[in-house]
Amino acid sequence: MTVPQQAPHTKGDSNEHAQYVVQEKPLGDPRPIRIIAIGAGASGLNLAHQISRHMQNIDLTIYEKNPDIGGTCYSRAPEILDYFCHVARKYDLYKYIKLSHRVVGAQWIEDESIWRLRIEDLNSKEILDDYCHFMITASGVLNFRGELVHSAAWDSSISYEDKTVAVLGCGSSGVQIVPTIQPHVEKLVTFVRTPTWITAGFAQSKAGPGGSNFTFTPEQKKSFRTRPEEYLEYRKEVEHELNKRFKFILKDSEEQKQAKEYSTKEMITKLGENSPLLDHIIPSFGVGCRRPTPGNGYLEALGKKNVRVVTDAISEIVPTGIKLSTGETIAIDVFICATGFDISFQPRYPVIGRKGISLQEQWIDRPSAYLSLAVPNLPNHFMFLGPSSPVGHGSILPIIEHSTKYMLHMIHKFQTQDVRSVEVTQEAVDDFVEHTEVFMQRTAWSTHCRSWFKNGTVDGPITALHPGSRVHWFHMLEEPRYEDYKWQRFRKNRFSYLGNGFSTREESGKDTAYYFDQPYGGYEFSK
Repeated sequence: MTVPQQAPHTKGDSNEHAQYVVQEKPLGDPRPIRIIAIGAGASGLNLAHQISRHMQNIDLTIYEKNPDIGGTCYSRAPEILDYFCHVARKYDLYKYIKLSHRVVGAQWIEDESIWRLRIEDLNSKEILDDYCHFMITASGVLNFRGELVHSAAWDSSISYEDKTVAVLGCGSSGVQIVPTIQPHVEKLVTFVRTPTWITAGFAQSKAGPGGSNFTFTPEQKKSFRTRPEEYLEYRKEVEHELNKRFKFILKDSEEQKQAKEYSTKEMITKLGENSPLLDHIIPSFGVGCRRPTPGNGYLEALGKKNVRVVTDAISEIVPTGIKLSTGETIAIDVFICATGFDISFQPRYPVIGRKGISLQEQWIDRPSAYLSLAVPNLPNHFMFLGPSSPVGHGSILPIIEHSTKYMLHMIHKFQTQDVRSVEVTQEAVDDFVEHTEVFMQRTAWSTHCRSWFKNGTVDGPITALHPGSRVHWFHMLEEPRYEDYKWQRFRKNRFSYLGNGFSTREESGKDTAYYFDQPYGGYEFSK
């Protein structure tokens, strides 16, 4: 799309120094705005769905660099990807998405209060220009830096049958890949460079034997379809088990002690009391310092005859395979990288905000954001899963949904209250970072381990995680703190949005006595 020479709204009010004039529109009327989202994974899809359901006068475009939607999927990736595609088709979300289009630059234009973006059409190689009033980054938290076969860019066309396959990494991705491909390869070489806790599966009462996955019976599926209240209760039970786990993250808690004892016992049982791997794989740091991974079948797979576990360091990659620091070269056919993620939060394209400030430079020492959603010097911009988000707290989809609700709440205010730009203050971010740093010292995340929560460092600041539980996160976002933002208006009078004295709630056909249905104004406070 070509950017118009004149954006839809100009700075200030041409009559702001003349006699005040009432706007001829009702209170609550949302002005038309354009939103661009970057990324069509779970975040972008949820954003599109919620905008289509709840918002008005929004022109939405989502740019996705890949040839299809879905983003980065891990365990049971084909099943998860199929689900996302089904959702996109069911709710007609593809109409918002431009596939194989990569954003290569974004700049805030102060005089017009818009973002100008440059987009590369990966098919035609043409560079396109576009603009929006609100830019939303939905590109995810993990980005791959390598060029080999990678867990985040899985090549389903490659056959692993009867080949020697190497898997680098024993984090959450590697732990899921190893037992999945082990029965199908001739030889599997897996590199264990750092210890990792293999924990019990989440929501064990809802899982299969040993915490494994399982297939619902046709009768169960029919019951869920015909009895939605039963399906809702089932889902809530699973969420409840996830939400009550946070106490074990507190490093001096009884729950952390029990988690460490239980996980140690389970790992010894599965590896064998005399296994030479015990000294290499059982950590000394707290459970949860690295992302806890259930890893069904992983430890058992390490003991299979066709599996070799290498604890020596890799010296270099050579044409025939992998050379170790010992001098040995291991010949391989396929090398799967389940590591090498960029978790610095640095955008992969230039993002230039207010006063020419670059986000890359702003985050060069440490990435920081307001509640993981907003960044100073970037007006009219939100992000999903930015610094200090609950990405290590369990299922990420409800986290995305609550982020979306918060963003749309803010955007609705922007649309209906004559707001030109909104930007979080540096003071609010500084206070949030201070609270986060102090809180993190009481958690297992701060114990001595190398983790992507700390951008790959051992004792660096914990930049990726929220200082609290999942429920703490949900509760925090329910009521936006408008005072933490700078709001710029189009007109000098802050009440110009009140308009012509009428409300959109009294339009023809609407219930003008709606307040009888909510005698307390809709407020419900926790007791």
